[in-house]
Amino acid sequence: MTHYRIHPDAHMGRVQLKVSQIERSIRFYHDVIGLTLIAQTEKTAEFGVKGSGVLLGIEEVANAQVMQQQSVTGLYHFAILLPDRASLGTVLRHLAESGMSIGQGDHLVSEAFYLNDPDGNGIEIYADRPRSQWQKDANGEYIMGTDPVDVDSLLQLAGVWNGLPAGTVIGHVHLHVGNLPAARKFYVDGLGFDVVLHFGGSALFVSAGGYHHHMGLNTWAGVGAPAAPANAVGLSYFTIEYPNAEECSRAAAALQAAGIEVTDTPEGPSVLDPFGNRAVLRVS
Repeated sequence: MTHYRIHPDAHMGRVQLKVSQIERSIRFYHDVIGLTLIAQTEKTAEFGVKGSGVLLGIEEVANAQVMQQQSVTGLYHFAILLPDRASLGTVLRHLAESGMSIGQGDHLVSEAFYLNDPDGNGIEIYADRPRSQWQKDANGEYIMGTDPVDVDSLLQLAGVWNGLPAGTVIGHVHLHVGNLPAARKFYVDGLGFDVVLHFGGSALFVSAGGYHHHMGLNTWAGVGAPAAPANAVGLSYFTIEYPNAEECSRAAAALQAAGIEVTDTPEGPSVLDPFGNRAVLRVS
């Protein structure tokens, strides 16, 4: 039997989050992060950038629980990929002027900054280095690090802040999982991602089409960490986008062939990983 492998043009799409206060989160994602508000109801909102579809959806949950950091499976961070380094400089200056607490990392393949939304949901905002500069080790895995970012050279590129630019996308999603072998079985054997990096014995990075990673999977909340309760803030679902309906159907069929239950939803075929994280398969 041929092992299903994800289409090389597959990529991440919409991320849907649960929040405790919708108006507070709308202000944060519009004013601080710079996303454009596309649609809003009393308890939901959708965001994108010029020329995009929905990149982020948020929904207010009743009696919302904020879990202790790294105590349950679920979202570690979702990552907003900017089109170029100058855009990252502009965002960095804006975040600094907003008074946000920001983490950073030069990952060799990319330069990244980290912050949390008002509910503690993790966000990475990053720009990739040219793919020609990405290096692999003797095992064929990407070489990534966590060095200090050259902040001064980024700020020298900063332009006028006008929100996130056209061409911004969701670059990757990084999850807390309870067990790496089970995560690998689901995301590699089931969804067909390629392994691109083992990070110690506690994290696995996977992708489609040779990207440095579309998904990160880690056990930093503890091996055997429980799933979050339904009313916890955090990840509702993330989406994987395929280039056409045929590829989306192939992916769903491969999951079913692997014994994984697939549910049809208005958003697309939906599947739960072994740790309660929901993925929705969609056509780009």
